[in-house]
Amino acid sequence: MLYLWLTSFLFLLRFALAGQGTARNQLYFIVLALLFVFSAFRYQVGCDWSGYYYQYLGAADFDWSSVTKIREPIWWAILGWIQSMGLSYPVANIASSTVFFLGVHVLARRQPDPLGFLVLLFPILIINMPMSGIRQGAAIGLLCIAFVAFIDRHPLRFAFWVVLAAGFHTSVMIFMLLLPVATGKYTRNRLLLAAFLAIPGAFALASGEAGELATSRYIGTGTDAAGAIFRVGVLGLSAMHFFLFLRKKWLQTCPKDYSLTSIGAIGMALAFLLIPVSTVIGDRLGYYLIPIQAMIFARIPILPIQTNARLHATLPYLGLALVFAVWSQLSWHFKQCYIPYQSWIFGFPGGGPFQF
Repeated sequence: MLYLWLTSFLFLLRFALAGQGTARNQLYFIVLALLFVFSAFRYQVGCDWSGYYYQYLGAADFDWSSVTKIREPIWWAILGWIQSMGLSYPVANIASSTVFFLGVHVLARRQPDPLGFLVLLFPILIINMPMSGIRQGAAIGLLCIAFVAFIDRHPLRFAFWVVLAAGFHTSVMIFMLLLPVATGKYTRNRLLLAAFLAIPGAFALASGEAGELATSRYIGTGTDAAGAIFRVGVLGLSAMHFFLFLRKKWLQTCPKDYSLTSIGAIGMALAFLLIPVSTVIGDRLGYYLIPIQAMIFARIPILPIQTNARLHATLPYLGLALVFAVWSQLSWHFKQCYIPYQSWIFGFPGGGPFQF
C-alpha cells in the first residue's frame, strides 16, 4: 500500500497546488530530493537487485584496459571503481539514481510545470527504472539531457549525450536515428532523410551484438515483460490522445519542442506495435519515451483546449493511477520485487548489504 499511497499523495499534491506556480516550483525541489532518497537508498527492493549484485561481484577484478573494448563501459567502470574503493554494492544504486534524477531535473526545469512532470514519472518510470533496472535508468537520465539538446537544436550535443547514455545501456543508440531532425528543422525532406537513415541504422542495430542478443533472448522465446501490455498500452493511448486532440494546439502554443513531442508520440505508437513481436523490446523502448509522455501530460493545462479542458488535464493522472493500482495490488511480480520497501539510510536492516 505504500507505493499506492505515495502515488495518490503526489498526484493530489499537484492538484492542490494548481494555480500556485511559486509554491509548486518550490515544492518541486523537495519532492525531487525525497524521490531520490526513496530510490537511491532502497534495500533489497527491485526485481534486478540480485542481478546487479552479481555484476558488482564480477567487477572485483575489473581490467581498466578493457574499457574501450566492452559493451556499456561506463557502467562497468563505475562498478570497478566502487569495488576498488572498498564500497558496498548499494553505492551502485546511489550512482544510478544520481544520474537518473540529474537528467530528469535538466528536462523538468524546462517545463512550465516541473512538479507535474516529476510526479507523472513516479508510478511507472521511477519505480521500474532507478528502483530496479538501474542501468537503463541511468541511460534514461542522460537521454533526458539529450532531449533538451534536441529541443535547443544542438545536434552534436544531442549525439554526445546519446552516446554517453549508451555507456550504460546500448539500446539507447536507437535514438541516434533522430539526428537528422535534431536541428529543429522538422521538414518533409529531413523526415525522409531520417527514415532513409533509419533503414540501415535499424539493420545495423539489429544485426550487431546487441541486436543479436535481444533477438536470442526476447523474440520467439516466450520471454515476456510482466505488465508490459498495460504500460505500453498507456503509451499507445497517449499517442492517440496527442494526435487527435493536442497536436495542433501544441504546435500553436509550444512550437519549439513540437518536433520532440510529435516524434515521441510516433515512437509511443511504434512501441505499442512492437508488443506482438516482443513485449520486452516494446517495453524497453517505451520506458525511454515516458519522459516525453510526461511532458505532454503535464503541459495539457496550458494548452488552449476549449471543450472539456479539465477532463483532458485530469485523465492522464486518473489513467496512470488506475494502471498503477491494478499493477501494484494484483501483480505477484510487483509484490515479489517491491514489497516490503526497506531503506538502508539509517543502517542495513537484517545484517548487511550482501544479503538478498
